[in-house]
Amino acid sequence: MRAVDTNLLVRLVVRDDANQVHAAETFVSKGAWVSHLVLAETSWVLDSVYNRTSLQIANAIDLLLGHRELTLQDADVVALALDRFRSRPSLGFSDCLVLEIARRAGHLPLGTFDRDLAKLDGTQRLGAPASARG
Repeated sequence: MRAVDTNLLVRLVVRDDANQVHAAETFVSKGAWVSHLVLAETSWVLDSVYNRTSLQIANAIDLLLGHRELTLQDADVVALALDRFRSRPSLGFSDCLVLEIARRAGHLPLGTFDRDLAKLDGTQRLGAPASARG
């Protein structure tokens, strides 16, 4: 199966260049695979470059999960991450995905300095970084 890069996935979601959208749709029409990394990068691009809200990002990921030509890496893990993200959108989708990948792999707790991420089951908040201690 073919795989897609972040910029191709972004074109499918944002649809801001008709020629590239057409090329992307043609490429995925025979089926394509989306890695966790590409999905995480896509959520970052939607947030940072396109200023999409958490709800819009969640809806985009949900559409990608249901896309008939796309196969997301560990779609069940992505769905769990999406559920967590919807319940705690301030975290960012990537953080939720990292946690669910670690959970699936059996590598918990997930160590973090992020106090919001550390509120989730399966994480362990470490002490404040040296730069924050002043």
